[in-house]
Amino acid sequence: MIDELDRKIVRALNANARKSFRVVAKEVGTSVTAVIRTVKKLEAAGAIGGYVPVVDPEYFGFSLAAVVAVRISKGRLIETQKRIAQDPHVAAVYDVTGEWDSFIVGRFSDREDLNGFIKGLLALPHVDRTVTHIVLNVVKEESRLPV
Repeated sequence: MIDELDRKIVRALNANARKSFRVVAKEVGTSVTAVIRTVKKLEAAGAIGGYVPVVDPEYFGFSLAAVVAVRISKGRLIETQKRIAQDPHVAAVYDVTGEWDSFIVGRFSDREDLNGFIKGLLALPHVDRTVTHIVLNVVKEESRLPV
């Protein structure tokens, strides 16, 4: 069960996961031991799965973002989604309700890179159809939760 101290510690780590436990303890008003114990508990429970830098995709040459709707043959949904998820261009694979089976969010260096990705999707045995939406502007993109 998550309590207010857990939330405060996660908020502090969300702001900067490279902070020392000593700094986090001072920010949230508890002991270093309590921070260590809480972080270990959250990691063991799978609530915290790792620590990654927030990277600017454009800096690394991935200036084109796209959202791709995918229709997948019945009975092959999960295995096809897992296969798509293995592609390094893919940032997210969503299993959704409605007209489409999945939405894929990906990052690409240019149109040719995106074109190759889409052609590869369509070549997969159980992908029936795709519709690609190129992202013009990112208004908000946040992976951290408002805990």
